[in-house]
Amino acid sequence: MKVKSLRIVVSSARKFINMGSLPRLWNLVKNFHAADISSIMDHFIIREKLTLFNVIYEKDKEKSAEVVSELDPEDAALIIQQLSLHQITELFQIIPSDDIPPVLQLLPAELQDAILSEMEEEPSEEVKELLHYEEETAGRIMSQDFYALNQNTNVSDAITAMQLEGDVESSFYLYVVDDDFHLVGVVSLRRVLFSRPNTKLKEIMTSDVLFVHTDNDQEEVARSVAAYNLVAIPVLDTENVLVGVVTVDDVIDVIDKEATEDMYKMVSLDTSDRVQDSAFTSLKKRLPFLIFSLLTASLAPFVVNHFTETIEKFVTLAIFMPLVMALGGIAGNQTIAIIVREIALGQADWMTAKKALGKELLVGIGNGLIIGVILAAVSYALLQNPYMGLILGLAIIINLFVAALLGTLIPLFLKLIKLDPALGSVNLLTMCTDSIGILSLFGLGTFFLKNLA
Repeated sequence: MKVKSLRIVVSSARKFINMGSLPRLWNLVKNFHAADISSIMDHFIIREKLTLFNVIYEKDKEKSAEVVSELDPEDAALIIQQLSLHQITELFQIIPSDDIPPVLQLLPAELQDAILSEMEEEPSEEVKELLHYEEETAGRIMSQDFYALNQNTNVSDAITAMQLEGDVESSFYLYVVDDDFHLVGVVSLRRVLFSRPNTKLKEIMTSDVLFVHTDNDQEEVARSVAAYNLVAIPVLDTENVLVGVVTVDDVIDVIDKEATEDMYKMVSLDTSDRVQDSAFTSLKKRLPFLIFSLLTASLAPFVVNHFTETIEKFVTLAIFMPLVMALGGIAGNQTIAIIVREIALGQADWMTAKKALGKELLVGIGNGLIIGVILAAVSYALLQNPYMGLILGLAIIINLFVAALLGTLIPLFLKLIKLDPALGSVNLLTMCTDSIGILSLFGLGTFFLKNLA
């Protein structure tokens, strides 16, 4: 939905909710895709979300289940908690099993148990099995709805079996297994349809199958699907038994989630912080990060305090202090963004960092030389003092070199010690570039103080 259209729909929906005109609200959204309804809800407070959801639930339970699947798990859990147990289980019978665990795990433990007990046996067992796997692994996001047949099945029987099974979520491939349900090959449905009826699946299957295990990280799964242009990838357990598939729509959700997390963490934000949250809620989420930023930023004033005598004798140095600090921070953040992305794509780690480090250092030195020369010339033109230009130019060169060095090493070090590379990288970098920028500027200023005077 286009931004302008979305804005009009959100405004109209909010108006109908406040007026209590629920039939008009339903008429407004009944033809929208569930993803569009989810986008509308993103602009609502919880009361408005619940009102809209209840209207959809009363009119079309299938669509309301699709909306739950499209919502962020946090928003879906807030809505689910406001429903009766019967309503919840009715929805969870419709929602694909792999979409339930992210929402279910956010609910109170007592409610989780009640829901699983109330659900029908088959979907309940599927959900319980998915919950056994660690969060953010292939096992947690996989679907158990796929076609799999024995390698000795002929094409005619395979087509009949798939017709009897009906449509499944992963209806892209037919997976071929042995008598113990070990994955031995894969056949595209197109090839099945165009093969002779008596041909056995093992004769037309591709035995070189790309797969993942249940304990593989979801980012690794996403990278595999993206790298090999797959629409689904099979998931094996520890005994190499085929237990599920991860489809491309789940991979897109993973990529979106991980990108959002990295973006939020790089600017020290809680990933659950939303515009629709109350001011008090956002305050609680942001304050801890700001306190951490306060601690990391506290080093710079101590460095400045050490050079108070230099500043008193030549106060002009202080004028250029924000410029040196800002350029170092910006250059460092550019490097961090690139390195964090490379780490996320699996293309950079501590062992292979030499090339990335060398390249970023060259970029830092190059930027420092060019910008340093420009600022040196500007400061000389303004102050008619060559030493001031020299000091400012050298300070910029030093700080941009350090920014490139630390912008590369900090994310890699965080990855090495099993922390998220995006978490705290910007804060640590800013602490270093601010302090070193000030130290370079005032240190050089102190050294050339007589010439400046």
